[in-house]
Amino acid sequence: MDLNPPPPKSWSIHTRPEIIAKYEIQERVGSGAYSDVYRALRLSDNLEVALKEVHDYQSAFREIEALQILQGIPNVVVLHEHFWREDEDAVLVLEFLRTDLATVIKEAKKGGGLQVGEVKRWMMQILCGVDACHRNMVMHRDLKPGNMLISDNGVLKLADFGQARMLMEPGYVAADANQEQGSISKEEYFREMDEVKAEISLDEMAKQTNVHDENTSCHATCTTGDIEEDPFKETCSYEAHEGEDLRHGFWTSCVGTRWFRAPELLYGSTDYGLEVDLWSLGCIFAELLSLDPLFPGNSDIDQLGRIINVLGNLTEDVWPGCSRLPDYRIISFSKVENPIGLEGCLPNRARDEISLVKKLVCYNPASRAAAMELLHDKYFVEEPLPIPISELRVPLSKSWQDEESPGEWYNYNDSDSDFDEFGPPRVTTTHSGFSIQFP
Repeated sequence: MDLNPPPPKSWSIHTRPEIIAKYEIQERVGSGAYSDVYRALRLSDNLEVALKEVHDYQSAFREIEALQILQGIPNVVVLHEHFWREDEDAVLVLEFLRTDLATVIKEAKKGGGLQVGEVKRWMMQILCGVDACHRNMVMHRDLKPGNMLISDNGVLKLADFGQARMLMEPGYVAADANQEQGSISKEEYFREMDEVKAEISLDEMAKQTNVHDENTSCHATCTTGDIEEDPFKETCSYEAHEGEDLRHGFWTSCVGTRWFRAPELLYGSTDYGLEVDLWSLGCIFAELLSLDPLFPGNSDIDQLGRIINVLGNLTEDVWPGCSRLPDYRIISFSKVENPIGLEGCLPNRARDEISLVKKLVCYNPASRAAAMELLHDKYFVEEPLPIPISELRVPLSKSWQDEESPGEWYNYNDSDSDFDEFGPPRVTTTHSGFSIQFP
């Protein structure tokens, strides 16, 4: 008889009768500061599932809410059910997917790259998933290859909605999962998002008691007593980070994984929208083309510096209104005379491939192409055509690792200070405080 108790994080999932009555837990396949993931079998039909035990209340709330809104979307991970008790972590029962896009890229880098037809098919699946999210007013806020899971037969599915925000009012009718692509325009769904954000009342915010500030992401938590026993049956929540004002559509800027974080977030914006996902999408597409991260910054300042070295300095000429970003006058960089451009980051790639990335990786959020707009881009109907999903090369498994310690492939190598990479900054006192200029 094994007298050793389960580790503290896994205690609840192994002892909760409502879970072990329905599922046979096989092994823990992933672990992080905010969740643990287990492979399990559903006893009723022997279906393999993933049990995701989420230790952060607010992250669990967001993920369940988003996945319920997006149920039936082919390119979003399936939530079979969830378990929630006031004195326990939430447990999400998800379809079990063995690998992810980060592993696809890693294997391709070791094994000779990806064919253009493969790249196009991965891109199209990502676009379908993001388009479905945005049609349903779900802002993911943490798109990256590691959050794009892949089934054994090659279907890519967006996952990890713990940082997502729902931009709709109670009673909002979600888009049909089978709705024809392109039936609404980019302007229409961005306009609808802005209208919804402006109308959300502060009275609909869920309370929160703590904010965790990590190198790669921020998470909010609240006590279980702040929400009714089962808040997911009928209505949507409008929880907020400390300082967020949902009435005016103000969110936290500390969100997402640094390498894929839009410049408006890096400059401290709290008034952003779906366009932050589109920037992340561009970084992912560039990585599919080059098999290397586009902007692998090891601090937020380094991240901005890398972006500026590629796109040039951020000015009112390229993005009218950028000077109103909270940290725009606090952080500045020396003038970049000859930015390398996206062409320099994607050598040996075709012009139309670079053009596709340019439609997403641009300073002005209003200039970024919507997902449904890109689905109709001529790039996807020209030779070589996207290969069938059944012909995609799918790795047998992923390298599971701690979510907060991404390991070798996504190694942030974070320093203790954002300023280490630039040498001594020049600090100048201004009428409103100070500014920091980096060489």
